[in-house]
Amino acid sequence: MKEVVTFLNFDGDCREAVEFYKKCFGAELFLMTYGEAPGDPAWKAEDVKDKILHSGLTKGSTTILMAADVMPGAGARQYNGFGVAIQCESVPEIDALFAALSENGKVTMPLRETFWAARFGMLTDQFGICWMVNLGKPHPE
Repeated sequence: MKEVVTFLNFDGDCREAVEFYKKCFGAELFLMTYGEAPGDPAWKAEDVKDKILHSGLTKGSTTILMAADVMPGAGARQYNGFGVAIQCESVPEIDALFAALSENGKVTMPLRETFWAARFGMLTDQFGICWMVNLGKPHPE
C-alpha cells in the first residue's frame, strides 16, 4: 500500500472548504470541476458544472486531503463517528494548524498535554469536519 488519504464529500461548498484547507496547511491545491470532466453530459449541466468533481491538497510529494462536491440529489454529507487525525512535528506547527483550522469553528478540546501527547486538541471546523491534532511525546531510548 502506498498511502491512505482522507476524502471528504461536500454539498456544494467544496471549493470554499479546500481553499480554506489550502491556507491552513500551506498546501498546493488541484481542482477539477464537473464541467471540465470528459464524458457524461450530466456532469456538464448548469447546476453542477462549476461544482468540484475532484480536488487534492498536496505538500511536497505528500497528499494531505482529497475532496469533492456530491451530485445534486445524492444527499448531504453526514460525518458522524469519524475525525481527521494529524500528527504534527513541532509545537509551532501544531499551534498554527490548530488556530487555522479552528477559525469560525468550534474547539471541542483545547490544545493541552495528555498522557500520550506533548499536545493534543480537537475541533470541528466551519464546514462540520472533526479534526484531531497531535504532537507526540518523545520516546525514551
